Amino acid sequence: MKNIFKSIFVTALVALTSCESDLDKINENPNDQASVDPKYLLTYVSADAFQVNQDPIYASRMIIGTDVENPYQYMKWNDASFDTYTKDLMNTGKMMQEAEKINNKNYQVIGKFYRAFYFFNLSLKFGSIPYSEAVKGESGITQPKYDSQETVMAGILSELKDANNLINSNDKIEGDIIYNGDAAKWKKLINSFRLKILITLSKKTTVGNYNIASEFASIAGSQPLMTSITDNGELKFADAADSRYTMFNSSGYGSSLYMANYFINLFKDRQDPRLFTFAAQTTGAKEAGKLITDFTGYNGGNPTSPYSDNAALITAKNISKVNDRFYKDATNEPSSVLSYSELEFILAEAAARGWISGSAKTHYDNAIKASFTFYQTYVKNPGQYFSGFNVNNYLATPLVAYDSSASLSSQLEKIITQKYMTMFHQSQWTSYYDYLRTGFPNYPLQTGVSAPLRFRYPQSEYNYNNANLKTALASQYGGSDNINAKPWWLQ
Repeated sequence: MKNIFKSIFVTALVALTSCESDLDKINENPNDQASVDPKYLLTYVSADAFQVNQDPIYASRMIIGTDVENPYQYMKWNDASFDTYTKDLMNTGKMMQEAEKINNKNYQVIGKFYRAFYFFNLSLKFGSIPYSEAVKGESGITQPKYDSQETVMAGILSELKDANNLINSNDKIEGDIIYNGDAAKWKKLINSFRLKILITLSKKTTVGNYNIASEFASIAGSQPLMTSITDNGELKFADAADSRYTMFNSSGYGSSLYMANYFINLFKDRQDPRLFTFAAQTTGAKEAGKLITDFTGYNGGNPTSPYSDNAALITAKNISKVNDRFYKDATNEPSSVLSYSELEFILAEAAARGWISGSAKTHYDNAIKASFTFYQTYVKNPGQYFSGFNVNNYLATPLVAYDSSASLSSQLEKIITQKYMTMFHQSQWTSYYDYLRTGFPNYPLQTGVSAPLRFRYPQSEYNYNNANLKTALASQYGGSDNINAKPWWLQ
């Protein structure tokens, strides 16, 4: 899917920059060089945004490698890329420009969502980033200034607010592989994502002109939000060339990826059958003829131990690989950037913090139920994993049951731990960022190693935008660009 849409976009982009090509699929405009139907750009942008990323689940102590030392597993990463600017944000901007030509507000609205999504994730990775002057090369701005993280976060909240107000159910949304053109569902995703941004800023009281708690309450109380897993902001994969699950046929998944004991033990301790959908039995358990639903047949490796130590568990036949559905099932499960389950955890946290009225327990229970519904819906042959399981009984067990009278810290630990348990290959870096802002769940770390708070800026910025980068570093990190410098959102 990704490659097909890329080829469509490249073809369209050629037409945008040259009048010499005679391309049948481009609608020529005598008053302009060329026009590209925004539906092609929407399809490409959506397919790219929703792909699965395995790096976060190393950092989040869910999987381990046993062949080489993975920098994410051992918290040793360095810089990250700005490719999002030259690919994703550029394509999003082109889609919005083409939508303006045909006066279709909905493509512009979805463009605002993707801008918010990309700038949000870029800022969480680095801190201050180019925002107000970003992606304006056509206007002559090739060395954009950096905006503070607070400016970025306030800006994207305003863009999403505008998007919510502009969306029009009468404007068609062709090329929509997320919601099949359903503007009402996009509106729900946009408002739910506004809440995600605000809860991520839980350490702050204000962002720009927004009071975080009151803005959250206003959105939660007056705007449409997701109400079931059918509203999930997710990409469904298809068993067709270039449309298959991101990790399908991945050689690494079939050979050297194993489960981390920290992640597995959360499920074993709670007798949680979602474990069976993530992990495979140990070789020893298979040879012993243990049932798939026997929790003793699953074991993980220590994410803080040298990879050679974990490799020894393979020889001992006592470590679980990642469930083979992740690399053998062409369609597998959808990949989400924000699910109904995650939204309910966000609402549970907001209720626990006193930002909104209502029951934190109800939202927490809804979130867990939604997660089980997701896996029972999308995992093939779910009966082999969930037969006889009763989610209400699960919610009543001591390690799961929610106590609204407990301290805020205890309530947050319960919410964030269960939220973490829903995010294997889902929602990208969300679990890691939740850990940074709350301390939950309590990741195991190597002695003397702390969890990085950010990424270093890419070398390309030092080469081509050095003056603006140095100004940004001086204003936020005292001139130092290191992974343990604390960004604004965590202060």
